[in-house]
Amino acid sequence: MTAPAIRVAGLHKSYGKHAALTDLNLEVAQGEVFGFLGPNGAGKSTTIRILLDLIRPTSGQVEVFGIEPRVGGARLRRRIGYLPGELALEGRNTARELLTFFADQHGNVAAGRIEELAELLDLDLAKKVGSMSKGNKQKVGIIAAFMHSPDLLILDEPTSGLDPLLQQRFLDLVTAAKHNGQTVFMSSHILTEVQQTADRAVIMRAGQLLATENVEDLRRRAPRSVEMVFGADVFADDFAHLPNLRDLRIENRTLHCTTEGEVDALFKAAAKYPLVSVLSTEPDLEQMFFSLYGR
Repeated sequence: MTAPAIRVAGLHKSYGKHAALTDLNLEVAQGEVFGFLGPNGAGKSTTIRILLDLIRPTSGQVEVFGIEPRVGGARLRRRIGYLPGELALEGRNTARELLTFFADQHGNVAAGRIEELAELLDLDLAKKVGSMSKGNKQKVGIIAAFMHSPDLLILDEPTSGLDPLLQQRFLDLVTAAKHNGQTVFMSSHILTEVQQTADRAVIMRAGQLLATENVEDLRRRAPRSVEMVFGADVFADDFAHLPNLRDLRIENRTLHCTTEGEVDALFKAAAKYPLVSVLSTEPDLEQMFFSLYGR
């Protein structure tokens, strides 16, 4: 039987009296894209550092490809591509020099792979990393994580500092890795970041696992803020008793509400009036947690 890419059982991590993780249990299958979701301070980065043996757990079991990280050592880490949440790159080396050094350490980077990824992410390899913007440093980190086609990609807030176009190109890289049979463990506090690629996600808050979700089910259930502008006066009574709708407010021919799940009834009710525009936005992840799981 194939070992899971990641298995965590009864994981605890404490810093003095502060519990960063409490009884965390999760399993990630090989070849799966797994979202690790939660607001800042949820324990995501702590879990990742334990998986990489950068810090040690207070108690509990951790395995990567069936091997304890502290036992697997450098041989296990060569199978992993890691992008840290706080990427500190300084010095006078160019991006090409730094990435070539990393490639030499891995020893299995295909010829031209660095240049291919740099072109995709619009990175100037001749620039010195110490003078780069946060976004360009993030591109260097992404290339370093992906260039050796690792069995497991561990990505901590991977799109931080990237513009929307490059965020999409990054997600294309994740999709390609999945098609290549690689496992992706992606931490984020942005729900939309994992919706396009992840199979499942766990929801973390304050060091505890709230739920494990199928991402498509989570997307359907996620609350959305809706704003509808009408060309005529509208009456709240036509909307007040609709299912999956709350926080209804009508001001100057503009309807504001929050919907959860299906929106068919809302649009059928709105069809009685001349509709000028519709704006639907997802709330931030913290608001979604409160809505779906309570405080």
